[in-house]
Amino acid sequence: MTEPTLFAESGFRRLRIELAYDGTNYFGWGKQPDRRTIQEEVENALSTISQVKIDSVVAGRTDAGVHAIGQVIHVDVPEDLKIEDLVFKLNRILDQDIRIHKIDLAEPGFHARFSALRRHYIYKIVDDNQVVAPLMRLDVAPWYRTLDLDLMNQASQLLLGENDFFAFCKFRESSTTIRTLERFDWMRNEDGVLVANVIADAFCYSMVRNLVGAVACVGEGRFPPSWITSVLANAERISDGMVFPARGLTLKSVDYPPADQLMARIESTLRRRGDEE
Repeated sequence: MTEPTLFAESGFRRLRIELAYDGTNYFGWGKQPDRRTIQEEVENALSTISQVKIDSVVAGRTDAGVHAIGQVIHVDVPEDLKIEDLVFKLNRILDQDIRIHKIDLAEPGFHARFSALRRHYIYKIVDDNQVVAPLMRLDVAPWYRTLDLDLMNQASQLLLGENDFFAFCKFRESSTTIRTLERFDWMRNEDGVLVANVIADAFCYSMVRNLVGAVACVGEGRFPPSWITSVLANAERISDGMVFPARGLTLKSVDYPPADQLMARIESTLRRRGDEE
């Protein structure tokens, strides 16, 4: 496993940046050859302003088409870089589907990824083959069958706690699939949209979209809620056909401990899992 850089090098200081983005036109967060990604856009903007190459560390690597309203990154920048108007400058450079909300000096030992306590996601579904309103089309997933809210909540509750979510994660070599799912429940909002709140200490690759797809199978009556428990226990990956679209998924926020507990949290995270997520 690659050891994380816990402190900025001499002549640099660490910034904590909160941002939001519409992931529709990007191939996810992480940089990829010949593909447009959010990480590359943000790092290029920071590098332009600071006049040095800037690398970022993100709290959660969102997949292609996934959105964020409360993403967190950290970057190490030259000490003489003024941060008072950095939000304004970055938003002038970036396209309007990426917005920087807040920039602060990071607390000593802050690491956007390894000191995070939990990640909050939401997933939205318009079911029953309803027409998706034009302004909603980018962050909801349409579904042609009616989904039973009570059945979906019954199934979701059976997944809570620390489990090996192998069945609900796409394979990544040398990555653990053990996670602690703290919340997974559904409600219908005033527009009739099904909204899931999903919270865990961390998520493995495509885990939320796999969970949503499996629970939707229960919601449409294909399987009883107990089927979820057997899938989890058997550790047999669910079919790719059950994975729900990226556009319905949004990273809502990331929680961190108080400043005096940041290092302890990093140590705990590194003990529990390898270099993945």
